[in-house]
Amino acid sequence: MPSLTPLFKIRSPLGGQEIELQQVDHDDAALPLVRTRIRERSRYTVFDIDPVTAEAWARALLEWAERQPRG
Repeated sequence: MPSLTPLFKIRSPLGGQEIELQQVDHDDAALPLVRTRIRERSRYTVFDIDPVTAEAWARALLEWAERQPRG
């Protein structure tokens, strides 16, 4: 059974989705993963991603956010 360490939690102001990031540590010291857990009312979407994918996704989100006008 992997151990989970909370990293980040936020609620989206528009849809009310709860977005949570957790570090996933396996007993066998396998590849470290980050778990993304999105809750929409009673439905959950959960997926684990590797460091390379996490970095690419983070860069894409940051680049998009930096191009958006601030109100």
